[in-house]
Amino acid sequence: MLLYDSVLFDLDGTLLDTLQDLAESTNYALVSSGFPARSLEEIRAFVGNGVARLIHLAVPDGTSEFCEERCLALFRHYYLDHMSCKTEPYPGIRELLTALQQSGCRIGVVSNKFDGAVKGLCRQYFGDILSVAIGEQAGIRKKPAPDLVECCLQCLDADPGRTVYVGDSDVDIQTAKNAGLPCISVSWGFRSRDFLIEHGASVVIPSPLELQKLLVY
Repeated sequence: MLLYDSVLFDLDGTLLDTLQDLAESTNYALVSSGFPARSLEEIRAFVGNGVARLIHLAVPDGTSEFCEERCLALFRHYYLDHMSCKTEPYPGIRELLTALQQSGCRIGVVSNKFDGAVKGLCRQYFGDILSVAIGEQAGIRKKPAPDLVECCLQCLDADPGRTVYVGDSDVDIQTAKNAGLPCISVSWGFRSRDFLIEHGASVVIPSPLELQKLLVY
């Protein structure tokens, strides 16, 4: 039995551990632009609001808009070629998604990562298990606005009253709230349990197996 008919997932820090590839791509863009590299923990704190925000936070204070845009372009070009070098699904994610699919659940991904990377990574790592994968794109406000979620719900033909949102960040908590969906926060990704609770999480799950037990019973 399913607790919900549809589950929408964040991607980075929820389904995939993308941090190392994000960090290496960010530092490639920074160093190529003559800026100092950032630590892994700094980049961990920067992710979650899309790559433009990531680069904005990573470049030195006072960087011109032109230089920041050039750095962002370098990041995008490099990341598309290296986005799966060290990225992997978190342990238990494939089993979780397969269990949901076999139970008849609609599954979607909603991410602030740019759309081409979202679709490419989901296709590479999850094949046809995921029905819909949507990332940042022109004309649709990114999370925490509800627009991407609403687009995903439409594509899935999902009932919002039977849908839950799963993510690893404060942005995800606010996104679910803005979309009128219940939120399950996960602590295996880029943010700690304490951080999530401080930012309004009501349910925090420590592992994909525990999430599977909650959603499929």
